[in-house]
Amino acid sequence: MKVNLERINNDYLFEVRNEAGRGVLLDNKSKTQGVVAGISPMELVLMGVAGCSSIDIVAILGKQKINPTALKMEVEGIREEGEIPAVFRTINIIIHLEGEDITPEKAQRAAQLSYEKYCSVSKMVDGVAKIEFSIVLNGQKI
Repeated sequence: MKVNLERINNDYLFEVRNEAGRGVLLDNKSKTQGVVAGISPMELVLMGVAGCSSIDIVAILGKQKINPTALKMEVEGIREEGEIPAVFRTINIIIHLEGEDITPEKAQRAAQLSYEKYCSVSKMVDGVAKIEFSIVLNGQKI
């Protein structure tokens, strides 16, 4: 796996591309002047956690012949403000799942397996940040 980064302007705007040429704009969210035109690297970490675990959850449910009709996540990283580096200490995730065949037990187990065993991104941050999740299944918190 390899990515390439290129500076786009004379400020903090960068473009990162993977080997397939797909890219993301990165910017400094804490800059005091100018417009933030990209995603901060720390936001990208949260996006990675959400994306990785979403793939796992769909795959785990898929092995049970269950295909969610919708999956959304709200991911919030809580940082140690005033510390350098200001790393995430807690990552709170709300998983919104919809589907007729999904039981609360299956939803809980799929998420638990993702965060505790399969999601590479979650395991990368696991030693630094505590990952906590809750599930809303078909509009009901479980």
